[in-house]
Amino acid sequence: MDIINPMDILKPINLSMKEFDENQPLTTVEMGKLWVTYVGNSMSGHIISYFLQHCEDESIRTLLENGLAASKDFMQRIEGFFKKGNFPIPVGFSEDDINLGAPRLYEDAFYVHYLKYAAKAGLSIYAVAVPLAMREEIREFFVYCNQCTSILLGQINNVLFEKKLIAKPPIIPIPDGVDFIKDQSYLNGFVGDVRPLHALEITHLYDNIENNATSKALLLGFYQTVKDEKIKALFKRGLNMTDKSVKQYMEKLQIEHLQTPSFIDHLVTTSTYSPFSDKIMLFHKVDMFSMKIRSFGNSLAVNGRRDLGMLYVKTLINIGLFVDDGANILIEKGWMQSPPKAFDRV
Repeated sequence: MDIINPMDILKPINLSMKEFDENQPLTTVEMGKLWVTYVGNSMSGHIISYFLQHCEDESIRTLLENGLAASKDFMQRIEGFFKKGNFPIPVGFSEDDINLGAPRLYEDAFYVHYLKYAAKAGLSIYAVAVPLAMREEIREFFVYCNQCTSILLGQINNVLFEKKLIAKPPIIPIPDGVDFIKDQSYLNGFVGDVRPLHALEITHLYDNIENNATSKALLLGFYQTVKDEKIKALFKRGLNMTDKSVKQYMEKLQIEHLQTPSFIDHLVTTSTYSPFSDKIMLFHKVDMFSMKIRSFGNSLAVNGRRDLGMLYVKTLINIGLFVDDGANILIEKGWMQSPPKAFDRV
């Protein structure tokens, strides 16, 4: 089926938003989503800059260059919005947080997995911003971010499959017809007549395995190179927690003889020389684990089996505790920047 222009089926509505755009201050949605997009791309841009120092594969290098170009472009556009609205530019990360001369910490193949994880996290931010942003130019900016990131994700998937770097999503039979649920046993998961996983449950198990395998490999490199012992202990805890969770999700698919993504720890070298500051590593993992909360929330929303629901709830509790402890360390060290907040009337 040919892809058509959406405006070929959607009638235009001719309204002028000029007065709103020029006279209204940034809304909380616009402030918050622009702020988090700026800080997140500042972080990932520096990580990608280091990856580019150790990349031999031509197509993977192009992916990294595309990711870095998008990050820089998004940040530049956001700075324009902030200056126009007299909003202070957030303090992102700098050359002090990266050592471009450090030895290789990850193999080329890891970069593709990392880019996919980071791009999916970006999409989750932009998707929320689009329906809530009232200022047309900012809404169009997030639509633009969504389009750029979607194109990049298509390139990433093409490279992953072409180079056989990831297992294809599981295949299940095409239904014979429409099937309605007839009794509450459909929700069973622990005892009784437990039905096979449905397509959405399989999708989110696959997605969570893929995300967490990447998160674990990134964290393994961070654990090897972090200097602060308190942060190192937190990273060790994160490694153990993630390893256990991924194995539990894999088991759910393997019981039904469905293919799963695999761990990618082998793509981490044995280097103990850190290319990243403790600050950017800790911020990255707190941010990465925070994004998992949304992912598992989405998984719960489409789940229909009690055993999976319990598994996700336990994971969410552990992730929440990890993020809280990581945030406390960031605050103790004066590394945690506050997002814009409401006026204190107390």
